[in-house]
Amino acid sequence: MILRAIPSACTLLNLAMGMLSIIATINDNYFLAAILILISVFSDGIDGRLARRFDVASDFGKQLDSLADLVSFGVAPALLVYADSLSGYGYIGLLFIVLYTIAGAWRLARFNILNISGYFVGVPITFAGGFTAGLVLLSLKLAAFPPIAFLIITPLLTYLMVSRIKVPKY
Repeated sequence: MILRAIPSACTLLNLAMGMLSIIATINDNYFLAAILILISVFSDGIDGRLARRFDVASDFGKQLDSLADLVSFGVAPALLVYADSLSGYGYIGLLFIVLYTIAGAWRLARFNILNISGYFVGVPITFAGGFTAGLVLLSLKLAAFPPIAFLIITPLLTYLMVSRIKVPKY
């Protein structure tokens, strides 16, 4: 019985880190917000592996994982990149983060109805969210990316999530 709960606990940790990231962003702690998204990436990476290893994978777990992913890798990074870099661009910044979040939801829904193994169709939202958080961290610590760079990166990730590009699973 306990083995059945472990993958879902990892998924809920993913969700909790996403929510805490949103709160950190609201409190102007962008560094912590990005770190929490990266913790979500780790948690998301192990929940499915554990479910398969313990042979407890389920449709419920798949749906719960997608809901957690939308928060942690859709909403949290969009809010973070908006607050950190895109808010100065007015409606364009808002449009980009709304489209990013919509693309993430679209990508997750498509993943849930396709029964494809061996590759993903479109860039996974986990990658997009983790990549965004990593770039924000770099921009905060190294001033590596000026805010205007996110006017290119955000719509590019938006497109890649809904594209039909085949991305190998590892």
